[in-house]
Amino acid sequence: MRVAYLIEPPFNYVDDAEAVTGCDVELARFVLRQLGINDVEFVETEFAQLLPGLARDDWQMTTGLFASPERRRVALFSRPIWALPDGLLVRAADAELIAGYRCLATARDLKLAVIRDQVQHVTALELGVAPGQFRVFETYAHAAQAVQDGTVSAFASVARAHKGFLQTSAAPGLAVVNVPLRERAPAFGCFAFARAATDLRFRVNHVLNTFIGGTEHRRLMKAFGFADADVDRVL
Repeated sequence: MRVAYLIEPPFNYVDDAEAVTGCDVELARFVLRQLGINDVEFVETEFAQLLPGLARDDWQMTTGLFASPERRRVALFSRPIWALPDGLLVRAADAELIAGYRCLATARDLKLAVIRDQVQHVTALELGVAPGQFRVFETYAHAAQAVQDGTVSAFASVARAHKGFLQTSAAPGLAVVNVPLRERAPAFGCFAFARAATDLRFRVNHVLNTFIGGTEHRRLMKAFGFADADVDRVL
């Protein structure tokens, strides 16, 4: 069984012992063990390859993705495993100046980093950020570096991912700005599967439905910085 992931702590990352871990990774491991699948290989890839890789059968499952209507046309998705708001990674000196997507839209000289094909790109466009303000990257690390070196003013992703990055990397002088909920409500993330994998999705959902929200699930998520209130969003 091959499961694709991105480097995006606390969801997925490689720890100091060079083991792949994170809340999505450990949840996937638990679910697959419950299904009797113990031989699991986690495959690191770029975001733009996650869904095409499912179609090619390069892997049979991915860690958490936002289940947008466009993505549902090309992949199957599990029940939600988390629901999280967006955030902007900015230089600490700019944290009081950049309050969200609409703030960027009113200052056309500011540049916004996004990961190719991630939903934050669409959200920012809908809220008025001009096409010429975007800088598109393939990986989280490259987008975060663009904030550090001043190539962009902000990097849009999940707020929890930015906070995880700051906790696990030596990146001084950066801060996270939470995107106001009036601009973007928390969105649901799910495991993804190939369109033909209806049985696998059914079995994964069966395990998730009995596990999510329980004591062991809350303990797992707490180990990666998630509060009970975060878990409660997907119940």
